[in-house]
Order: sequence, then C-alpha cells, then structure tokens
Amino acid sequence: MAKRVLVVEDNELNLKLFCDLLRAHAFVAEPVRDGREALARARFFMPDLIIMDIQMPHVTGYELIAQLKADPNLRTIPIMAVTAYAGRDDEERIRAVGADAYVSKPIALARFIDQVNTLINPA
Repeated sequence: MAKRVLVVEDNELNLKLFCDLLRAHAFVAEPVRDGREALARARFFMPDLIIMDIQMPHVTGYELIAQLKADPNLRTIPIMAVTAYAGRDDEERIRAVGADAYVSKPIALARFIDQVNTLINPA
C-alpha cells in the first residue's frame, strides 16, 4: 500500500513540485494550501508523513507543528519542515518545536526524496 504524505504549502508552484515529486516516487500526496485547514485534513487523511512550509500566512509552521504534536491521534506522525530559513538557529528552533527533519529551499530533489524515505521507513 502506498504511503500517504500531507503537503502543507501556501506557494502554488512549490506545492505542485512537492506533490508531483512525491507521486513520481509512488507516494499518495494530499495538498493543503492553507495552514488553517491542515489539522482537520491531517485528522481525515491520516498521513504517514507531513511536509510543511514554516513561513505561511494565517498560521505559521511553528504553530501548526505544535498543534499536530498536541493531538493524541497525530503526534506520532513525522513532520518534515521545508523552508527558506537557512540559519542554524532556525533549524534548532524548528526541531525544538517538534519537526523530525528540516530541508531548506530551494530543495535538492534527491535529498528531499531521501529525507521522505528516511522518515517514512525508519531503519
């Protein structure tokens, strides 16, 4: 059975790129354009992985990660943050709030898929 990935990204081009890339690697990708919808969609879709932007309007990735980790039904789902933030302090802050991995934009396609596979199929 194909693994399910929820992709939360407000930028249409990035959302399409991530979903197309995941689908090309046999994942089921569910796009979410607005962080305000992500929690409800995660509860319905029950993904194996959540990929999200950190800098979004309305609700930040930090807030969304905290909400996901506070939900007993969603807290064990790994989260991969994808963001243009590049500083070491930013990565530490993203991990401290509960993200399991961090990939900076612009993404390297092979590294992105390797990280997805690592999170979905931990050794």
